[in-house]
Amino acid sequence: MRYIKHRIYGALFKLYKYTYVEKNRVTFIIDSNESFKGNLDYIKKEFEKRGNFDFHFFYKDKLSFSAFKTLASSRFIFLNDNFFPLAFMNFSPKNIVVQLWHAPGAFKKFGGSVDLKSRKVLKKAGEHTDYLIVSSRNIQEFYREAFQIPKTKIKPLGLPRADYYFEDHDIEDLKSKFFEKYNFSSDKKIILYTPTFRDEEKYNNVFDFLDLEKFNESLGDEYVLALRLHPKIKNFYKDDISAGGDYIDCSDYPSEQELLLISDILITDYSSIMIEFALLNKPIVFFTYDYDSYLNKERGFYFDFKSTVPGPVVYDSNQLIDVIKNHEFDESRILEFVKTQFDEIDGHASERVVDYLLK
Repeated sequence: MRYIKHRIYGALFKLYKYTYVEKNRVTFIIDSNESFKGNLDYIKKEFEKRGNFDFHFFYKDKLSFSAFKTLASSRFIFLNDNFFPLAFMNFSPKNIVVQLWHAPGAFKKFGGSVDLKSRKVLKKAGEHTDYLIVSSRNIQEFYREAFQIPKTKIKPLGLPRADYYFEDHDIEDLKSKFFEKYNFSSDKKIILYTPTFRDEEKYNNVFDFLDLEKFNESLGDEYVLALRLHPKIKNFYKDDISAGGDYIDCSDYPSEQELLLISDILITDYSSIMIEFALLNKPIVFFTYDYDSYLNKERGFYFDFKSTVPGPVVYDSNQLIDVIKNHEFDESRILEFVKTQFDEIDGHASERVVDYLLK
């Protein structure tokens, strides 16, 4: 039987179907390592401004009868990632279930857009979801397909975690602490490199494709490379990813958003992190050394990659170095791209979401 573990969750939740729902109780469904918390943190802060709310966390991989009871008694229930047991959990009409989704905008295809076998369970989960929050009307159709959810439930209210960029931050202080953490004495500009994971293992060691020695020789006087590997990379590459030479491995840095804020240029490939970085109107380079393979064997995109991404697309170290060295960037392209991904760029997304739910 498919999804047997998820059905067990549903059966346990059913025991508390008639639990009294507390009007000021808010529960966040998260992993035990508390990954993808960004949106949830900002929603929690916004609720705290509105009065005396009672907050709880429901950990996906920890079975607890008390946790199920608390979940059933919550007026507002928030998710930031997939949770298939949702398909088998019969909520009270007084529970309001909200999917915030951790990734900004729409870029790589995901969910029901690529995993046809999961469409049925996604549709059932969608039946038990009251609202799916997205950042723009332009991407509603992509999310409808990915989540197999009625478009009427999709609300383009913004990306709560993006409110971070509209707060007051001492960027120079953050940058100084960053270099101190990694014992790297420098006043250089930071080039942040955030490669995504590949299903095809041979493409996951970025230093097989990025000539770090040549990179530092050409750009090292002005820049330092900061590498941040995707959290899932260990599942897709069994050996160590490292290289001799000067660079900072900041894969363990606690705040991804802080890294975006202090970085001057982003190098990425197929990661949706570029959508968030584009909000800052700073240069992005797309280092796609495995473009043909990725396009043919991986998930694919919701739009034409080369003509839409907000920055130059390069395929080897020489092209990458030349683009950065000659500053071959087009700011107007970044701004146009951001408009396709966000309806409102104002730092009030969390406020809009909570306003909508409370009213």
